[in-house]
Amino acid sequence: MPDVAIQSQLHVAGALDWVGMDGIEVPVRFDAGDGDVQRASAQVGAFVNLTRPDRRGIHMSRLYLLVDQYLSTRTVDGAMLESLLRAFLESHKDLADRARISIRFDQLVRRAALRSDNSGWRAYPVSIEASLCADGFRMELGTEVVYSSTCPASAALSRQLIQEQFAKDFDAGKPVDHAAVLAWLGSEKGIVATPHAQRSVARLLVRFVDGAPLNLIGLLDRVEHALGTPVQTAVKREDEQAFALANGSNLMFCEDAARRIQRALDADSGIADFHVRLEHQESLHPHDAVAYTSKGDSAR
Repeated sequence: MPDVAIQSQLHVAGALDWVGMDGIEVPVRFDAGDGDVQRASAQVGAFVNLTRPDRRGIHMSRLYLLVDQYLSTRTVDGAMLESLLRAFLESHKDLADRARISIRFDQLVRRAALRSDNSGWRAYPVSIEASLCADGFRMELGTEVVYSSTCPASAALSRQLIQEQFAKDFDAGKPVDHAAVLAWLGSEKGIVATPHAQRSVARLLVRFVDGAPLNLIGLLDRVEHALGTPVQTAVKREDEQAFALANGSNLMFCEDAARRIQRALDADSGIADFHVRLEHQESLHPHDAVAYTSKGDSAR
């Protein structure tokens, strides 16, 4: 059968950076770091460059079939992806010398409640980007951590209003009755103002050292522990109270959250590089507070 892709098109000749397909639907098998290989529905992008200016196009069906062959049957890890990218280039050895792949899916991770014996599932978005070129194989893992952030400035202003209310309700010239104060603290007057808090997102892009496993759960644990207030799954009253306590003990601007994550990831010898974008989705403003950080330099 005729193949017009191999025909010369000298009037529109030129090499191309990347050619391929995106949004390929395929199942993937992934071990997030706990030994439990889950199967998920993924969207995949598969690309090679086109070095031959005289060739009209690449063989996209070859890329598709290789994606299906590898990802449908083998667990995703660095060795498998490097092998797949080498297969991309072997299938286009007369056309390409660089290959890359992107994989996007959700990974379910079971998370324990803060105080009760319950637990529930969190779906964490996962993106894996891998490339193979003259400089060798490179792979990065991306994910997101959603957490609560309570504003330190708003907390200070709230405390001031509570002090003022206390001064109104209790005469400075009279002895303070312990029972009366305790009852006041448990009433609405004892909390006339509350600091604003908001759902916040840390978007992580991490490159592990060569040969290190794609330990998603280890990464999530490290970041969530550093922040102290990740969103919860199963919540009973004792869990909600513990979450309120965690928020009160972890007041943070987006700059504070960025530095916490930077310190936590810098301390992980298995991480070669990282980039983080933090977004505090303000309840006070219609805009968001945003901070960026990367390995070893919070000023970048």
